[in-house]
Amino acid sequence: MSGVNAAEHQQEPPQVPSPGTLLVDTGHRNRVGEFRGVSGPYWSLRPVCGGTEWEAEPAHVRPPEPIERLRAETARCNARSAGRIL
Repeated sequence: MSGVNAAEHQQEPPQVPSPGTLLVDTGHRNRVGEFRGVSGPYWSLRPVCGGTEWEAEPAHVRPPEPIERLRAETARCNARSAGRIL
């Protein structure tokens, strides 16, 4: 018996981000989306260029790397200038 409590090995649930925060969903091929809110045990994310929200498991979500953030922000600016989003 190791004397280690099993509860000590459980991970803390991730802290809920602010709406609009860019996140990467590793459960959906590293798809980048904006955090929209909590839906039961899932987080709702929306594509940065608009579109249908999807639900992600918080354990599969991480902050974007600088290049992922740059690509997402550039895509959003291009979509806005083309009139696809407001």
